[in-house]
Order: sequence, then structure tokens, then C-alpha cells
Amino acid sequence: MDSRLLDILVCPLSKMPLRPLKRAELDALNHAIAAGQVRSVTDMPVDAALREGLITRDGKIIYRVDDGIPVLLGDEGIGTVQLNDFPR
Repeated sequence: MDSRLLDILVCPLSKMPLRPLKRAELDALNHAIAAGQVRSVTDMPVDAALREGLITRDGKIIYRVDDGIPVLLGDEGIGTVQLNDFPR
């Protein structure tokens, strides 16, 4: 993802800056998704693995990136509190 774009992106809910998910974070998230344990902030099940994602700098909310395009919809954010094995 273009670093200039990353410099201006923020979480639509908290207005916190975003950074790309690290490999260990992405793997932990996808493992939880595969186990059917992940829900969005609006309590909708998340059933599709992420190829890449962005996370708030405080590590609380994840957003997917589809084909290089960040999907910054507050309804589709994924709270990390629900992820037991998520690296912190």
C-alpha cells in the first residue's frame, strides 16, 4: 500500500491512525475467522479470510483491504478484544 495513503488514513470510528497488519496478526485473525469466532463491531459474522488489513495504532480495530483498497466502513471493523490468540 502506498505510504502516502497510509499517512492520511484513519479509523472512521476512533479517528486513530492506521498501520498495516503484521504477518503474525493476519495469521491469528484468519485462524479465528476459519474457526468461526470473529464478528464485526456490529455483531455480524466475519467468514472470509483477509489477504491484507489495516489496524488502528492502538491495536483495537481491524479493517480489511480488498485488492489494495482499504474498506474503512465502521460497520465492518473487527474488534481485536474478541481474538484470544491475537498478538499484542
